Amino acid sequence: MIVLTTIDLIIRIAIAIGLGMVIGLERTLAGKTAGMRTYSMVTLGSCLFILISEIILSTLPNPALANPLLIASAIITGIGFIGAGLVMFKEHKLTGITTAAGLWVSAGVGIASGFGLFDLAIIATVGALLVFTIMWIVENIFKKYSYNELEQNGEKN
Repeated sequence: MIVLTTIDLIIRIAIAIGLGMVIGLERTLAGKTAGMRTYSMVTLGSCLFILISEIILSTLPNPALANPLLIASAIITGIGFIGAGLVMFKEHKLTGITTAAGLWVSAGVGIASGFGLFDLAIIATVGALLVFTIMWIVENIFKKYSYNELEQNGEKN
């Protein structure tokens, strides 16, 4: 049986919020509308729901009948709905997919923090930052060789 102290709860929630802020800061610096507050709320909410499931699990007379992973799967589904609301067509282009994916990953960071898997949460946050920054640079390098870019510059083959 897992017994979470108030200090455990504060640490897990603080780590979730902090990691969400870090990911959101990068998004803010990139000029995206979903920034520090949005990402922090996603990680906080995910962490909170996992903590609730663990606390309830510890109060049950037969915890073998409960499964806290069901809450995690519900969080993932719920974030999918938020992400779907972010994706839209704008001038014949699809926008918001990266933000939606980032929020989905942030939910995972919150879930990991809620379960006390801090190493995993930190590694995932670093991974998200690498994808948002390094992959953006790589994408922009290769975009100039894309079919659409060549076509716009009159370089059809």
